[in-house]
Amino acid sequence: MNDTTTLTLPVRVGRSARTPSATTDPAWVKGLLIGIALAFVALFLLMPLLTVFAEALRKGWSVYFSAVVEPDALSAIRLTLLTAAIAVPLNLVFGVAAAWAISKFEFRGKNLLLTLIDLPFSVSPVISGLIYVLIFGAQGWMGEWLNDHNIRILFAVPGIVLATIFVTFPFVARELIPLMQSQGIEEEEAALVLGATGWQAFRKVTLPNIKWGLLYGVILCNARAMGEFGAVSVVSGHIRGETNTMPLHVEILYNEYNFSAAFAVASLLALLALATLAAKSFVAWRTRNKEPESVPPERTNEY
Repeated sequence: MNDTTTLTLPVRVGRSARTPSATTDPAWVKGLLIGIALAFVALFLLMPLLTVFAEALRKGWSVYFSAVVEPDALSAIRLTLLTAAIAVPLNLVFGVAAAWAISKFEFRGKNLLLTLIDLPFSVSPVISGLIYVLIFGAQGWMGEWLNDHNIRILFAVPGIVLATIFVTFPFVARELIPLMQSQGIEEEEAALVLGATGWQAFRKVTLPNIKWGLLYGVILCNARAMGEFGAVSVVSGHIRGETNTMPLHVEILYNEYNFSAAFAVASLLALLALATLAAKSFVAWRTRNKEPESVPPERTNEY
């Protein structure tokens, strides 16, 4: 007589199935924690945001639009967009190159490079601005040479762009490094064995795998670039209509007690933040729900 052993295998259920709780706390603890989180969101996020829009529109749409289309405001908007348009692509190139080098190669100084990438996270933006003053200021290391060649870095667009690049360059790299490290190098090696060049392997293998993480990092980088205040404030000189970005323009208007105009420009920054949040949420959702992409057999060796 043969004994048979019945094995019960776990069955994978759909997303609608109830997942087990991570704790055994009673339901009121769950409700309390959710209530505390919602209260903080309402008090420290939603209320200030609604206040900005309420104050911006308190005197009517005509006052709002006149504050937004005022020449100094338009100059601040243009400079903010220009700074982001320069800083974000440069950080994109740096982030991809740094993530590729760190995740795909072993070399001396790798840990040092990782530490330097994180440096802007630990250094105050004001300090980073002062660093550029020390280097490019009239009494700085390169100040005399710049004056002799009639080159302006500080109190001009180049200084604002440099300061913005400094405070934003970790975002793309830090988003891509863990993603590319988790993917390993097997797929790139297979592409090279099949005859692909390094650029083809990157374009057809690496880039499709990191595209959503790359976009996520670019969105965060762009949001920080448009909203940066500390470093830009130090190097800009606050020249009205020339070197004021939107955050600096809001500060000047507020200090002049022109509250309606200040909140009007601030509402534009808030709208940009909401648009960034929406794009960020979409990318996060798309990343979680994307299906693994398989290469058709007949195209496996097409490089």
